[in-house]
Amino acid sequence: MMNRSPYFAVLLFAAFVLNDSKGEPNAPGSEDCCKPTLTGTTPVARAGKSPQTAESSATKGWPAKPWPEGMVWIPGGEFWMGSDEPQFTDARPWHRVYVDGFWMDATGLTNEKFETFVRATGYVTLAERAPAPRQFPNIPKIHVAGSVVFTSPNEPVSLDNSSQWWNYVPGANWRHPSGPNSDLKGKDQHPVVQVAYEDAIAFCKWAGKRLPSEAEFEFAARGGLDRKAYAWGDDFRPQGRFMANTFQGHFPDKDTAEDGFAGTAPVASFPPNDYGLYDIAGNVWEWCSDWYRSDYYKTLAEAGGVARNPSGPADSFDSAEPETQKRVHKGGSFLCTDQYCKRYMPGGRGKGDPGTATNHLGFRGVMTPAMWEARRAAILKPSP
Repeated sequence: MMNRSPYFAVLLFAAFVLNDSKGEPNAPGSEDCCKPTLTGTTPVARAGKSPQTAESSATKGWPAKPWPEGMVWIPGGEFWMGSDEPQFTDARPWHRVYVDGFWMDATGLTNEKFETFVRATGYVTLAERAPAPRQFPNIPKIHVAGSVVFTSPNEPVSLDNSSQWWNYVPGANWRHPSGPNSDLKGKDQHPVVQVAYEDAIAFCKWAGKRLPSEAEFEFAARGGLDRKAYAWGDDFRPQGRFMANTFQGHFPDKDTAEDGFAGTAPVASFPPNDYGLYDIAGNVWEWCSDWYRSDYYKTLAEAGGVARNPSGPADSFDSAEPETQKRVHKGGSFLCTDQYCKRYMPGGRGKGDPGTATNHLGFRGVMTPAMWEARRAAILKPSP
C-alpha cells in the first residue's frame, strides 16, 4: 500500500493536524524490557488503583500464567462501538462488535524501550531519513530530515488555521521530539513520539507483537463499561481529579498544566482503567492497524448483526483529503481540549498519513494467544 514520507504533511496541514481538530472529523534497560518474557508482570501502579495482574484474574476462560511481561489480558467479548457525540460524525452510528481476547501493553511504548529496540537492531526511523530532493524540488526546507512539531503561538489565534501551531522542524525525531535543541533527558519513561506507522510496525515485529485494530483499542479503552463518555465513566473529573493528560488553559497558546503536565507525561501518571490500561486516553495518540474511512461505521452497521473482529476497511478515504491515505489513531493526546477536540473519549476517532510523525503520536502493541505461544516456543527453543 501507499507509504508516504513524513514531509508530505508539510504540503497538507490537515494531514498532520490529524486529530486535534474542532467540529467535524475533517475540520480545520535491557532487551527483555521490550520483548515478551516468560514471567508475566505489569508496570508498578504509580497512580490510583493497582493494575490487573495474573493473580487477580482467575476468571474462567482466561489464560493461565505465564503471561507476556508488561501486558494485561483483555478478555474480549461483545460491545457497542461508536459515539453519539455531535462532533464525532465519523463515529456514528453505534454498532455491535465482538473481539476475541488478547494481551495489550499496559502503557504506551516508552523512550527507554524504543531505544533498546534501536540499539539492538540499528533501526532508523522515517523522521531521521532525509528525503530525496526530487521528492519536493520547490521546498528546500524539507530536503533535510525532520518532522512535525506542535509549538504554542505567543498569543491567542484563530482556530481555523492550524499552521499557526504546527510546523515542520528539521532535526525533529524521536530522540529530539521538539527539534534539534530538545532531548530525552529525564524522559526515559515518557511515551516515545515522532514515530511513523512503519516505525511502529518495525518495533512490533521485533517484539513479536502487532498494532491493535481500532475495534480492539476501543474495546480495551472502555474497560468493560457500556457506552460511557470516558474510559473511566461519565464524569470527566470525578471528585475533581484529573484522569488523563489533556490540555487546560486556552488552546493553542497557553497550557496551564492544571493536570500536572504540559506536553507528555511519564506513562502511568494517571489511574488505569478497569482493565489495567494506563493512558488509554490522553497523553499521546496511538497508531492502530486499520485504514481510515469516515463511512466505515455506517458500513458495519448496515451489514447488520455483530461485526466479529473487524480489521478495518480495505482502503482509505477522507473526503477532506481524498489524495491522502490515512491510518486510524485512537486515544487522544495532551493537546485535546473541549475548546478544539474531545477525541480522548473512547468513541473518538483520529486519522493520519502513515508517513507522518508528530510529537503527540506514539503506539502500544497487542498479542494474541497464538502469537504468545509462538513467542514462547521461540524463547524456549534450544540454541543449535
